[in-house]
Parts: sequence; C-alpha cells; structure tokens
Amino acid sequence: MNRLFSLAEARSLMPVILAEAAELVAARADLAEITYDRDTAGASPLGGLPELKGIEARMQEILGRWTGLGLEVKGIAPVLLDFPAVLDGASVRLCWIEGETELGWYHRSELGFAGRRELPRT
Repeated sequence: MNRLFSLAEARSLMPVILAEAAELVAARADLAEITYDRDTAGASPLGGLPELKGIEARMQEILGRWTGLGLEVKGIAPVLLDFPAVLDGASVRLCWIEGETELGWYHRSELGFAGRRELPRT
C-alpha cells in the first residue's frame, strides 16, 4: 500500500496508535517473560504455550492493522512507526518511536531515523 498521510491524518490516528502501542509493549514483555521462564524453569506463572500463542497472535493483529492502514513498522523493540507523507514537496516519513506522547518528528525518506527533525509547530 502506497498511502500518503497528511500531518492532520497521521496525528488523528495517534490516540489509537498510542493505546495499541501500549498493548504491544505489554505483550512484548509478557512474551519475553514467558519464553525466559519456560526456557529456564520449564514453566511460567504467566502461562504456557496457549498463552504464548495468544500473545503472539494479538501482536500480529496490531502490527497487521498498522500496516493495513499504510504505516511502516520499522521496529517493535522499541516500537518505531513511519507514516509516509510529503512535506514542503519532499518525500518524508512522519516518525514516532515508543515513549513519545505525540507525533512530532519526521525525516526525509532517504535518510531514515538518523535524519530525524522536529516537525514545524503549526
């Protein structure tokens, strides 16, 4: 999908993205803990294989929803999302990383995360 987002569109999605990202972060931690406990102790107080598979399915559901919307998932530890956009005639990615409370950064498409700049205040 080659969707381009306006800044307003991308920002309007952020409340849902933030809620889903929080759920993904919690699931990621549960997944790591269950896996570690099972590998080291043979069992986990958080559950076994059914819980593990349920967590993996929910994570895939969230990631699939995001890519279905046209977002680019760049990472899940930390969660890093790009929204393809055009800013002042240039191809950019509106960029959000886990821990940020709003969409406030972008980078030119060809530069990636290292080229991040703050979005102009409007």
